[in-house]
Amino acid sequence: MSDGMPNKFQYIYLIQAIDPSKAASRDNWVPEDEETFNLHWANLEQLRDAGVLILAGRAQDGDGTGPAICILEVDSEDEAQRIFESEPFFTRGFATGTLHPFRVAISRKDV
Repeated sequence: MSDGMPNKFQYIYLIQAIDPSKAASRDNWVPEDEETFNLHWANLEQLRDAGVLILAGRAQDGDGTGPAICILEVDSEDEAQRIFESEPFFTRGFATGTLHPFRVAISRKDV
């Protein structure tokens, strides 16, 4: 549970690019990859604006093998699963991922 938000649950999903070279550099992208990224970004903005997305980011490994993460705060496991299953990177075959229950234990105040 998050502080001050009764009945809210946190989840993290990990994103792993199927082709790490595409995560490392957009030089290898085809138009479909650009469209997929734009859908992914719009989805993140929508989740942020709805107060669901706590944070999202990716590892900065130069070879693209590091994961990206999204941390969510939702009302139920079903909601987390729905968000996870509708992630454009997964639905369009750009990446695979896993969803896990999560709890932010400590953070900076501005995060």
